[in-house]
Amino acid sequence: MKEKLIVALDVSTRKEALQLAEKLWDSVGAFKIGMQLYNSEGPDIIKDIQELGGKVFVDLKFHDIPNTVSQTSRVITRRKAFMFSIHASGGMEMMKKSACAVREVSQELGIMKPLIIAITVLTSINQEVFENEVGIEKPIEEQVVNWARLAQEAGLDGVVASPKEIKAIRNACGPDFVIVTPGIRPLWATSNDQKRVMTPKQAVKEGATYLVVGRPITAHPNPGEAARKIVEEMEEALYA
Repeated sequence: MKEKLIVALDVSTRKEALQLAEKLWDSVGAFKIGMQLYNSEGPDIIKDIQELGGKVFVDLKFHDIPNTVSQTSRVITRRKAFMFSIHASGGMEMMKKSACAVREVSQELGIMKPLIIAITVLTSINQEVFENEVGIEKPIEEQVVNWARLAQEAGLDGVVASPKEIKAIRNACGPDFVIVTPGIRPLWATSNDQKRVMTPKQAVKEGATYLVVGRPITAHPNPGEAARKIVEEMEEALYA
């Protein structure tokens, strides 16, 4: 079950990131490098984490014209990322071209193809914000499922969505579609700025493929212990 747990390295320095990776590499499945760390330390941080034995989810949420995103997808593939994210709202052509680019580079280099995951609706957004600020007047779940179907049709491997939408995505896209869920908060942790949250046990039971957890682990006095507690909660779903 630990292979389903991805730790978000939402820190600003290489030193902090490597300290966490050294403590956690044998307790979790992968590490997420987002904009904060990537923009602080540059692309070499991917290799640094990999050299410690960690798989890397590059979560930079690419969103641009199709050519730019597909070329960037080639670069990330060459860096042997385990997974990376692009925005579903970029549209079908952007996603298709990116999927094609990744397949081509993977075959050319003889490496495992990274998972391409589409961002749907951020877990910090609730229904009120979605309608009044984003300007989409429909239920979040409905829009998430629409984007998930679009991503699947475009050849992507899965989506990032809140745990609240897991069941609807699974029903719409089938058992093999990858669902990555941030907004995971164990009962002993605070929700912080996340709005649509769920416990590790609930998310696994609903059908999540991977769970992304940041502050409940990285801000804990003993990150390894926190990770193990979360994995134990995840395992409870198998017997519930």
